[in-house]
Amino acid sequence: MSAPLEVVVSSDASSQLWNVSVFDLHSGSSLLSYRGGNSSPRTLCLLNGQYLLSAQLAKNVINIWEIHRKEQLQQKIICPGVVTCISASADGIFLGAGVAEAVYLWEVSTGKLLSVVTRHYQDVTCIKFTDDGSHFVSGGKDSVVLVWSLSSVIQLDLSHAPEPRHILSHHSLPITDLHCGMMGAQARVATASLDQTVKLWELSSGELLLSVLFDVEIMSVILDPCEHYLFCGGSDGNIFQVSLSTQSAPADNLFQCDTDAKQTFKGHRKMVTCLSVSMDGTLLVSGSHDESVRLWDVQSKQCVRCFAHKGPVTNASITVAPANMFLPDSRPPVPLPRFSRHRLENDGGRSGEVCVRLGLHAQKEEPAYLQKADRLASLMNGVTDREPSVALLTKLLLGDGENGHARVAELEEEVQTLKKVNKNLYDFSSHLLTKAT
Repeated sequence: MSAPLEVVVSSDASSQLWNVSVFDLHSGSSLLSYRGGNSSPRTLCLLNGQYLLSAQLAKNVINIWEIHRKEQLQQKIICPGVVTCISASADGIFLGAGVAEAVYLWEVSTGKLLSVVTRHYQDVTCIKFTDDGSHFVSGGKDSVVLVWSLSSVIQLDLSHAPEPRHILSHHSLPITDLHCGMMGAQARVATASLDQTVKLWELSSGELLLSVLFDVEIMSVILDPCEHYLFCGGSDGNIFQVSLSTQSAPADNLFQCDTDAKQTFKGHRKMVTCLSVSMDGTLLVSGSHDESVRLWDVQSKQCVRCFAHKGPVTNASITVAPANMFLPDSRPPVPLPRFSRHRLENDGGRSGEVCVRLGLHAQKEEPAYLQKADRLASLMNGVTDREPSVALLTKLLLGDGENGHARVAELEEEVQTLKKVNKNLYDFSSHLLTKAT
């Protein structure tokens, strides 16, 4: 079968039938289901189009499935504490997770724990990467939203704690959700809080652009792809649509359900926990504690389809189906390594550095060809007697192995060739200089 362009990926807290399910966005038919455990809110994400990740509810485990294999869990990541949120960069290079009041950042290709950021004073509730992977934003129960530059976090000096680029502290109660728009470092960030407000920020400057006050607590928030509207899920089951083209002042704008009824999606009976918008901005997906996922037509505010679940919905999102999601014989080109639980200093011997390599696997680094040549030349020039030079080269470069002396003969021949090339270059440059004068 041909893979649909967009699918709905959802999970609930009961896990009676499955952990994660995949539905066709337009027909509503069930396409796939992934079994094994359950999924905590704000922890379901795709990793590089090859793996599906979610954190076990109230446990320190991250479940991993290969995207085309649904029968059982393929791997688990054991974390130091209960995982409260997960996000992966769009390029699949980095994975971030909230554990208590800290943000853990891994390099996916090696499984190395690059950094543990601890600037929140209470549990981290949500984390999101920008679409270009240059920044990530974290929100916590301490009512603070922090903007982090990824490069400064992973290349930090171990003797100093990393500092966020911006501290957004206008909320007065715990952060429930956040969303990063398009345009990378120039994106706008929407944040929701139990203080009944949704705020819109400019990521580059940290400036507050808009604050909207509701008469209910807001549990989820998202921007449409064109960023014309804010969709806000309330604790009463309603979804509010806020037009950004008619809002200009950063002061609190009051959204009243009575007067703004035409901008409200009504259908859920309990709090709306998650929201997602289709690529063209015409469809909205919402998940709720009333054990249902609903598909809405944005223009008419009508519920188009309802996906029944067996427990409170914890995650629901519209995503582009990876090409290999429906190909049973496909396998990820690179297997996931074992993820480390503790951060280790660089093995290079220089304290205060973190080595970040974007290769597929950690391999022993070999010196460059010219570096080896320079080292050999310096050793040969520093020793006048041929026999000591052979012994020295054997000991320093090749150890005391059986093939040491044979290898030294090859290296000496290589050095002689390099000396000849060097002499030719010297003669040629001297000729040019003499001719010029």
